[in-house]
Amino acid sequence: MTIPTRTLGRSGISVSPIGFGCWAIGGPAFRDGNPIGWGKVDDNESVAAIEAALDAGITFFDTANVYGAGHSERVLARALAGKRDRVVIATKFGNLIDEGAQQAVGRDASPASIRAQCDESLARLDTDVIDLYQFHIGDYDPEQAEDVVATLEELVQLGKIRSFGWSTDDPRRAAVFARSEHCAAIQLHANVIDDNPEMVKLIESENLAGINRGPLAMGALTGKFNRDTKFADDDVRRRFDFAGKEGRTLDALEHVRDVLTSGGRTLAQGALGWLLARSEAFVPIPGIRTVAQAQDNAGALRHGPLSAEQMAEIDTALTSLSLR
Repeated sequence: MTIPTRTLGRSGISVSPIGFGCWAIGGPAFRDGNPIGWGKVDDNESVAAIEAALDAGITFFDTANVYGAGHSERVLARALAGKRDRVVIATKFGNLIDEGAQQAVGRDASPASIRAQCDESLARLDTDVIDLYQFHIGDYDPEQAEDVVATLEELVQLGKIRSFGWSTDDPRRAAVFARSEHCAAIQLHANVIDDNPEMVKLIESENLAGINRGPLAMGALTGKFNRDTKFADDDVRRRFDFAGKEGRTLDALEHVRDVLTSGGRTLAQGALGWLLARSEAFVPIPGIRTVAQAQDNAGALRHGPLSAEQMAEIDTALTSLSLR
């Protein structure tokens, strides 16, 4: 089977339509005593998952310096040793880390810090260039963001990065980056339950890619959780509110389950298929940390986008729940 590709906005960089989100393989990390990772991981399984994803046609890997306080980048480098020319790597900056303590210790977007963070990520990733370098402070002052853009353009000229973007759900902030030549993508929250029409409009009008974080709602859209699910103390998902947002997600999922699983799709494949149909600019990056998850998510590439009829049926169901 020939795997289709999508383009990272105006960069011209081709990637698989579905990527591999590397937050989960970072392992435990904390900020001010609170977990910002997905709990304990098996690095050997993480490497095997990355290899399985690559074998199944996934070529886009999205990580960040803060995931596992540097550990995710190191595991990704280990898995991709000798395969760098086959993949596109995205990482993020803005959070300061203490690797040894597995801690996020602050935020800094000054030019000197951005340059230092870039060099540190290049070293951990064991690569000469980062394909997509993304700003990870979503609420940063947009009036100061021009200085961030200027520094990123300098890094492009130095050959350390190929393109850049911003992880933010605010169209006004995203528009600041969109004006710059080498901005290629905006990373935004979007999934079948939580649409993001304003950001879709912006990325499509500006010829940017929309990198979808939370495409499976941190696992809630896979069908494996219920209202009694408990998470470990070092798992960021322990903050899930099953009486609130996550509970509504589980309820809404039951109204669209049959459509998402039609045609032999798993729930995850259906949810990813919705995103592929929602916008040709979208590249969802589901979190993966096992071979089984890698293979399941890659299966969405075989099924492709949902049909127009399926999309309409889901829209009608969610509209009845006041979710559209």
